[in-house]
Amino acid sequence: MGIDSVAEFLSCVPLLQKLPRNSVQKIAQLVEVKNYDRGDYVLREGEAGDGIHFIWDGVAEVSGHVEEDNPTKYLLKKYDYFGHGLTSSSQHAGVVALTKLTCLLLRHEHCNLLQPISIWNADKAVEKCSLVEHIMHLEPLEVDIFQGITLPDAPKFGKVFGGQFVGQALAAATKTVNCLKIVHSIHAHFHLGGDVDIPIMYQVHRVRDGKSFATRRVDAIQKQKVVFTLVASFQKDEEGFDHQDALMPIVPDPETLLSLEELRERRLTDPRLPGPYRNTLATAEFVPWPIEIRFCDPNVTSQTKSPPSLRFWFRAKGNLSDDQALHRCVVAFASDLIFGEVGNNPHRKRRLNIATISLDHAMWFHRPLRADDWILFVIGSPSACNARSFVSGQMYDRTGTLVVSLTQEALQRVVPPAQKPIGQSNL
Repeated sequence: MGIDSVAEFLSCVPLLQKLPRNSVQKIAQLVEVKNYDRGDYVLREGEAGDGIHFIWDGVAEVSGHVEEDNPTKYLLKKYDYFGHGLTSSSQHAGVVALTKLTCLLLRHEHCNLLQPISIWNADKAVEKCSLVEHIMHLEPLEVDIFQGITLPDAPKFGKVFGGQFVGQALAAATKTVNCLKIVHSIHAHFHLGGDVDIPIMYQVHRVRDGKSFATRRVDAIQKQKVVFTLVASFQKDEEGFDHQDALMPIVPDPETLLSLEELRERRLTDPRLPGPYRNTLATAEFVPWPIEIRFCDPNVTSQTKSPPSLRFWFRAKGNLSDDQALHRCVVAFASDLIFGEVGNNPHRKRRLNIATISLDHAMWFHRPLRADDWILFVIGSPSACNARSFVSGQMYDRTGTLVVSLTQEALQRVVPPAQKPIGQSNL
């Protein structure tokens, strides 16, 4: 029974799936193997016990009295767990081995690992993480139910930012899957606008758990209504063929390009841009995004007609915890920034406001990536019709490796001048 096999087993236990990956690895090093014969008592009612037992193999029976004259009997099998993490707690029921039984015991003194301060990092408080990692933190309420919030500094455009739904829902799905399985595709649908002032409940449905793949469906719920749905597929690493036909276009290095803050300052004083546009920039509250963006062509604005394409570099601000699952959640979050608006480019003109609202969103993660290093986002819109635009994109790391492919369909509607368009940035 090696450490890797123990870690893989523990990552299939629902109680532990919400933990940071490094916590599961620590627990795998600390658990003790305990063997019992048929009929042996593993725990006796009223005893404190030694900690929490995870059943590796075999079947056990729980028997006792939760209420007077109300006997309870349950069968426990592989991946089930029992016992208390506190030495002061006594067992309300006994546990007896019905067959030869093998358990992994996590002793009381190590049970603090079950209460991490973050779902992504057991050693770093959420408040000390980068803003986007803080946004990706969810509060586990019970198995398969999580709560997310819209932080004051999070991007929002009059409603919950679509990328927040995508990233947080993927985080919820990830925290119900064996940590050796990593997301390879997501398909999402936006049903209703989200309210930034109330929490979001994420209900995860375990559609399938296979040897190599797992599927999860996540419903985001506000005011007892499903406002967003995501389906994610996860896969264990597997050897296979490898090719890449797509080539990263030649673009300037991100270090040579303007940041959004620098670009905004330049546009405020650019006499080639219309006065009303510059006035809007000057008076609009500028809230820095948790994602740093640098446009390869900084001359494209919402006031000028241009081809239906866009290229920009992006990365998370600050360092992220070293968990590939988190990095993919952050890229999913960032993928909805500006993506759907590219379909507006051929139709832009002065004083024309276009509301762009994401309808559905799909991503395929091809290779490992780091969201806190520069990623090139190459976007094109081959079609727009019937008030809907279609966009597709590719993401490359700095070496030119294709790491993500994605598509989106977005609603396009002209907004009357008296109204403020919802769902687009001020740039």
